[in-house]
Amino acid sequence: MKNRELLARLLESCNSAISLAQLHTQLLKNGLSHDSFIVTKLVSLLGKFSSLNNARKVFEEMPHRSVYLWNAMLRCHCRENRWEETLLMFNQMMGRFDEKPDNFTVPIAIKACAGLLAVEAGKVLHGYVEKNGEMGLDMFVGAALIELYSKCGEMGDALRVFQRFPKPDVVLWTSMVTGYQQNGNAVDALSFFLLMMSGGDVSPDPVTLVSVVAVCGKLEILNAGRCVHGLVVRKGFDYDLALVNSLLNFYAKMGFVGYAQNLFRGMVKKDVISWSCMMACCVKNEMAGEALDLFSEIVEKRLEFNSVTLISALQACAAAGDIGRGRRIHELARRNGCELDVLVSNSLIDMYMKCSCIDEAIGIFQRMPKKDVVLWVTLMSGYTLNGLAIKSLEIFRVMLANGTRPDAVAVVKLLDACSQLGSLHQGLCIHGCLIHGGFHDKAFVVAALIDLYSKCGSLDLSIRVFEGLSERDVVVWSSMIAAYGIHGFCKEAIQTFSLMTENSLIKPNHVTFLSVLSACGHTGMVEDGINIFNKMRQDYCIEPNSDHYSVMVDLMGRTGQLDEAMKFINQMPIPPGPHVWGALLGACRIHQNIEMGEKVAEKLLQLDPGHTGYYMLLSSIYAVDGKWDNALKVKNLVKDKGLKKIAGLSEYVCHGEHKM
Repeated sequence: MKNRELLARLLESCNSAISLAQLHTQLLKNGLSHDSFIVTKLVSLLGKFSSLNNARKVFEEMPHRSVYLWNAMLRCHCRENRWEETLLMFNQMMGRFDEKPDNFTVPIAIKACAGLLAVEAGKVLHGYVEKNGEMGLDMFVGAALIELYSKCGEMGDALRVFQRFPKPDVVLWTSMVTGYQQNGNAVDALSFFLLMMSGGDVSPDPVTLVSVVAVCGKLEILNAGRCVHGLVVRKGFDYDLALVNSLLNFYAKMGFVGYAQNLFRGMVKKDVISWSCMMACCVKNEMAGEALDLFSEIVEKRLEFNSVTLISALQACAAAGDIGRGRRIHELARRNGCELDVLVSNSLIDMYMKCSCIDEAIGIFQRMPKKDVVLWVTLMSGYTLNGLAIKSLEIFRVMLANGTRPDAVAVVKLLDACSQLGSLHQGLCIHGCLIHGGFHDKAFVVAALIDLYSKCGSLDLSIRVFEGLSERDVVVWSSMIAAYGIHGFCKEAIQTFSLMTENSLIKPNHVTFLSVLSACGHTGMVEDGINIFNKMRQDYCIEPNSDHYSVMVDLMGRTGQLDEAMKFINQMPIPPGPHVWGALLGACRIHQNIEMGEKVAEKLLQLDPGHTGYYMLLSSIYAVDGKWDNALKVKNLVKDKGLKKIAGLSEYVCHGEHKM
């Protein structure tokens, strides 16, 4: 008896396969191989630390199997996601007369049905539960049924299960909130959470709040997210890393970098998800330098990182054009054995393409043993980005020849390449192909088609495509506004913007405002541009980024309002980047303002000393004013720095073929 109790306690504290094997041997020596209590613990541990087969072997050697032993064996299968085998074993148990399922057995079987999305099998089990009286009021069983119906998209059935409980606990409430959230019903999820809080009987736990934070992110309600953050602090849940990471992700997706940074700095404990999330936040919000500083800190402190961390670091290198760091991160990925991970290799190709290192991008692509459509699309996009649209079309043909089926994104990249070539004929052919391929009803494909026709000079076709679409999202509206702007129809662009904001439920985003502001810039409508810019911040709470500020500076500069443009730059809440100063330098060139041009050029050459175009603009300003010595000094400075002007390429069509 003493040996039995001792071995039972040792099994409780067992945490490795080696010690488990030793204990198993002792059980056999002490004649406890048929002791139901001991064997139940042994089976559970074998499934966890050894193998499912070993657990199954011990299970089958038992002459009499208690419900606890069945439950332990079913849990082992469920832990390994062996859903079909779990249900098969459950059916075997149901066929026996000695032991019947209890309140712990049924939730395991229901979870297996949820794993298989087998809603009909789950309903059979639900019927069994209803026939067994009290089992139907067991909250573990109820939570399992709600999870089943939620995963199968049957939220009506999930709600009916929930409503049968007079006093649902936090697990049931959480299951409903999570179910609505995972089915895309963010409003219902938030309503359910507020109903839970208003009752006062049940308090949310960290798991509940993780789902609520995700809902706030989906609905883009900053104040609600901040209220949840306050609740987390008040309840002392800020120790829960998964919950704090979800808040960090919420602030990052909402674009509130300051909140995210404050939260990140205040975290006592950070894991790889925390670091990766903060880096992704910086990259998304045009803070590539800060993202790379975070990655350097990870490397210096020898902290754990994964492929997601590497991807964010590579995206930051691509955004910053920092090929040196990009190559070092590539080497780090190679040493860690994840260079040929599909997502990492895709980011490497993208980074090299954005840094105009085409040969290195091709080298990675060729080393990939399996090339999915995402890799092909990244290569196509890279060629188009580098002004080699013809090569992009060639890559598309090779992709088809290799048997890779294009997806909607591939079609969009193909349309982008045709836009760059200005080939209306090819665009019309591809339009026919995308109708045949079933891509014509996808909004972002239609948006690319509108963009193609407008850039190929056929605004009428853009309008026809736009008007032929029954449902338009923000991308389609933005593309149509941009199309009017490209063709100099600013009034029509503003009218389309007004139609979107006044007569539809679609809200404009950063791109929409960029499109309409650019349209104002093309026609010099300064007052309209300023009004729309102010509306962006005041009516829609959208913070302008460097692109919006650059367009506004260009708008003022084109109409000769250089002093107003300079004042506008000095009042910017974010540091003005090279694009902003570059727009002003271009305006100084148009209006021949040498004094301001020199000041702007000085700023530019500090921010981006390797950009040859800025030197050429300053040299041109001097030359037009007859200051040849100054113009020559600038050109000599370019030679001394070893900078080269990127040569232009001319394309022409000969016998239906595009040539350079």
